[in-house]
Amino acid sequence: MRRHLLEAADLDLGDATLVLDTAAQIDAALAGREVKKLPTLRGRTVVNLFYEDSTRTRISFELAAKRLSADVINFSAKGSSVSKGESLKDTAQTLEAMGSDAIVIRHGASGAPHRLAQWVRGSVVNAGDGTHEHPTQALLDAYTIRRRLGRLDGVRVVLVGDVLHSRVARSNVGLLHTLGADVTVVAPPTLLPVGVGSWPVTVSYDLDTVLPKADVVMMLRVQGERMNASFFPSAREYSRRYGLDARRMALLPDDTIVMHPGPMNRGMEIAAEVADSVRSTIVEQVGNGVSVRMAVLYLLLGGAPEGSS
Repeated sequence: MRRHLLEAADLDLGDATLVLDTAAQIDAALAGREVKKLPTLRGRTVVNLFYEDSTRTRISFELAAKRLSADVINFSAKGSSVSKGESLKDTAQTLEAMGSDAIVIRHGASGAPHRLAQWVRGSVVNAGDGTHEHPTQALLDAYTIRRRLGRLDGVRVVLVGDVLHSRVARSNVGLLHTLGADVTVVAPPTLLPVGVGSWPVTVSYDLDTVLPKADVVMMLRVQGERMNASFFPSAREYSRRYGLDARRMALLPDDTIVMHPGPMNRGMEIAAEVADSVRSTIVEQVGNGVSVRMAVLYLLLGGAPEGSS
């Protein structure tokens, strides 16, 4: 693997498969342990540098680093010198001076992790930048699909919803294509980005026609906080056209799984009965995220999972 993980394109088929296989090894190594810790990164320091609010991703990275025995510093922009006007570069140089080995960054500006990677000697992991990318989310989604379905090559994945504002969609499209999946995006025309025609996907505007052929349906959150205009007539109309409810779930083949990166707008893009159904992998995705992020940190910072050959 490269020194940084900034976007899905940083991973070729071999690298992506290595991360997924390593996550599986880590799961196996921890399965029988009462204390779920490995000594792999003892003495290393991982900084979680979050400029945007986060629950799952921040806690997942913190737990991943601690389970690898690394020292963890959680840095929030609120209550720090950032609120006094300190630049990203100055913050980065401060963390560098304190001896950080890896910086996990979430930032509202697309491209911020790429800039950070130019300023520090340690590894940088993109935990979400603006509407650009979220590569570890794509990895944990791929890991979840592989665990549930047993394969990724040839799997038919349908991505539904607010593709325009979704860094999860961009990373998933790139990674799933690398891993051999067949991806279809479904959204209203107003929520598709310019240039989507150049993506390695099929584009559809009709959810009902693609569901009967799907192996995986991945619902995307409608990101109202990133919208400064009216992208659809109303929440009710959006849900009627693009929401996954019990009626639409009945159109799915028996083995199809339903995914969502969270947080969910229950009743809008996904109905409660779907989110809580046996088809749903939403809770699994959160758990798998810890193993996958452990694998990423381990591969970037060195060491081998205990019990692996």
